[in-house]
Amino acid sequence: MYGFEPSDDQKTLVDTVRRFASRELRPHLREAEEAAALPDSLTRSGWELGLLPASIPEELGGFGERSALTGALAAEELAWGDLAGALAIMAPNLVAFPVLLRGSKEQQAELLPLLAGESYRPASAALMEPRYDFDAASLQTRAVRRDGQFVLSGVKCNVPYAAESDWMLVYAAVDGKTQAFLVEKGTPGLAIGEREQNMGLNALPLYSVELRDCAIPAARRLGGPDGADLSVIFDASRVASAALAVGLGRAAYEYALDYAKNRKAFGEAIAQRQSIAFTLAEMATELEGARLLAWEAAWMLDQGQEATREAYLAKTLADDMVLMLADRAVQILGGHGYIRDYPVELWLRNARGFAVLEGLAIV
Repeated sequence: MYGFEPSDDQKTLVDTVRRFASRELRPHLREAEEAAALPDSLTRSGWELGLLPASIPEELGGFGERSALTGALAAEELAWGDLAGALAIMAPNLVAFPVLLRGSKEQQAELLPLLAGESYRPASAALMEPRYDFDAASLQTRAVRRDGQFVLSGVKCNVPYAAESDWMLVYAAVDGKTQAFLVEKGTPGLAIGEREQNMGLNALPLYSVELRDCAIPAARRLGGPDGADLSVIFDASRVASAALAVGLGRAAYEYALDYAKNRKAFGEAIAQRQSIAFTLAEMATELEGARLLAWEAAWMLDQGQEATREAYLAKTLADDMVLMLADRAVQILGGHGYIRDYPVELWLRNARGFAVLEGLAIV
């Protein structure tokens, strides 16, 4: 049986990340959104938290041990500060954790010391495809074995830091089974498209990517030439998404709660009105439920248990929860919720992305 009390180390980490989110992420979220760029100083200071190196064994360039639950706790705090900033800071995880979990010894020795180094190095993962019926278990991007190599062909979308990353983990179907391939920047056949324009997350660079008969050595297949079972990677990604949604939902709830307590109408705080009070109570209930599901799935991953069902449920609930909370926050603020002087309209636009974006984070 698992407990609900974080360890002393986890409490210290949460406090540290919370201070960073409050001092560094939250004050810059509007500026970064309008400029469509995060300050370089933000990713540098975020890297100094040491979240990724603390998850990598010392013999592979880090100084700790990976825990999905600890990662989920940190992800919640980062997303409370700013979702785009959280995804940027966590971007190196997109290659590092799959390599740590399913990479060959050679892949681990080559890439993990590089990604867990002293300075921030963005990395990327190309999972999504521009299809209305996208399914990570049934990809149209293909990898065909040819002359000791794999030749990749297909189109990807919403690829974070595709133009800035030295390494990209590309997901493709091999004989109908989803596998992943480590693709180095500048590989012939790898074409980075235009930066995409989305409803939200404008501070996070997302690109389209085309693979035109892109030949990859068989040794670059994640796990080696024979590949690996990637289910734990997708589970960890769903847990990360759920934790980030909890963080954004908590930001919206807390902001609406403070506003309702301080906003006076007809001589009393609007929080005293039954309709507002009931709405806030429902928001708190949904938030706690989503958090506990995310924690359960993360704990199961740390125990080495099958967590596909729990991770899927956590993400599904969190997708609905965060959109509901952000929308209710806009409603509670009334006219103020619709203008850019307040952050809730931005949170609503970012919250919409959870149900349509996959593979942007992993813990």
